[in-house]
Amino acid sequence: MKTVHLIILSCLICAISVAEETAPTLASNPVYEKRCAKCHGKSAKGRHMGGPALISGKVSDASVEDLRTIIINGKGRMPKFDGELTVAEIDQLIMQIKAANQK
Repeated sequence: MKTVHLIILSCLICAISVAEETAPTLASNPVYEKRCAKCHGKSAKGRHMGGPALISGKVSDASVEDLRTIIINGKGRMPKFDGELTVAEIDQLIMQIKAANQK
């Protein structure tokens, strides 16, 4: 019985690892690459004299609506993307930002 449980647990761990590797990330998102990476960095860890890290406690604590508002209206030196990105593109970015902060 213990062997069966270990096999099942091993299969679940492998499935989770594969799912994490194949899940779309910010770096693989063409919208992020074109519109965001130049300021926030390819790995979303921020850039010196550019945009802040998107993988941080502050961003992690931000609500989906807060992130949506910032993307749409801009903030500080960040430009607004209202009318430049679709609702689906913004939602995808927010989902990926939140997922990156869960790791």
